[in-house]
Amino acid sequence: MKIVYFDCFSGISGDMILGSLIDLGLDIEYLKNEFKKINLSGYEINAEKIKKRDISCIKVNITVKDKQKHRSLKEINALIDKSELNPEVKKKSKGIFLKLAKAESKVHNIDIDKIHFHEIGAIDSILDIIGAVIGLDNLNIKKIYSSTIPVGRGFVKSAHGKLPIPAPATSELLKGIPIYSANIKGELITPTGAAIITSLTNNFGEMPLMQIEKIGYGAGKSDFDHPNLLRIFVGKSLENYDTDVVNVIEVNIDDMNPEYYEVVFEKLLKNGALDVYLTNIQMKKNRPGIKISIISPLEITNQLTDIIFNETTTFGLRIYKTDRKKLFVEKVKVETKYGEITIKIGKTKDEIKLISPEYEDCKKLAQENNVSLKKIYELAKLSYFSKKEKI
Repeated sequence: MKIVYFDCFSGISGDMILGSLIDLGLDIEYLKNEFKKINLSGYEINAEKIKKRDISCIKVNITVKDKQKHRSLKEINALIDKSELNPEVKKKSKGIFLKLAKAESKVHNIDIDKIHFHEIGAIDSILDIIGAVIGLDNLNIKKIYSSTIPVGRGFVKSAHGKLPIPAPATSELLKGIPIYSANIKGELITPTGAAIITSLTNNFGEMPLMQIEKIGYGAGKSDFDHPNLLRIFVGKSLENYDTDVVNVIEVNIDDMNPEYYEVVFEKLLKNGALDVYLTNIQMKKNRPGIKISIISPLEITNQLTDIIFNETTTFGLRIYKTDRKKLFVEKVKVETKYGEITIKIGKTKDEIKLISPEYEDCKKLAQENNVSLKKIYELAKLSYFSKKEKI
């Protein structure tokens, strides 16, 4: 499986990502042709080979000729929807802009539909975001990992005036992400860079076990005492299983109405919890209690924590990071006489370990056709194996 590792030793920005991807082999002419599918004009883009502290790298330059307008999320989504980009690129690009809009909405206390992006709504930032998604898609990347993120210090000029570094929207985007102070005066991570990397991965930490095939270097605008570069490693995963890092949230409760648990479960799962489960425990003063355990992606831990405090009677909770090993998951659709069903295939690097029809698909078809759920499951598996034999 082809994976990438973003080595953000000097931070990350949209143009640094594009430069690294081009250095890895993304054809600039291909990128330009993809950009022509978007209804944007009045700009020029080129890539040049330069050196940062004697390290060869690619610097991407986007020159905008027309006066910039401030675009809303709705306008940016319309640009993407009306383009001829492939559906997966559209979906991921819109997801990044939505994440940005939510951050801006929170920071400025403005309804998300009334947010008008300033720097982010400009042509160069739009191209940076969509270009990053196009590049990763073109390089056939299956999984993205990233180092922890360094942040600088000082102030930066923006459309909102002079702002502290990291900028408020950037800080909002970095919630739940492992960051550290690099004690460098200057902006190391831009809102665009933060939005891209936090939208495309939640695997932040050490480089995974991989066989490196290519390395790309993308230049940042500023010059520091160190090489201001983003380094991206591309290669094959040597892990037999899929891996990631999550937070486990635990809370002990001995005084809550049992009827509340259903609402707690629903809200946690609806807001992105990977799993929620209960364990019977014995608490102080010999009280029987319940431990709620929540497996959470790193970036939404604060959001799930808010739900716990809002919906339960606890005064505190515990959070700790843990590694996960999982089967690689692939999804395929099969046809049965009752309708289409999605099959989840769980496998290691070398072999299939598990084949499981999607429960909701099977439940829907069972109810619509008044047949047993068990029969739908069996037909789905039979259809999958028949399809595999034909291939």
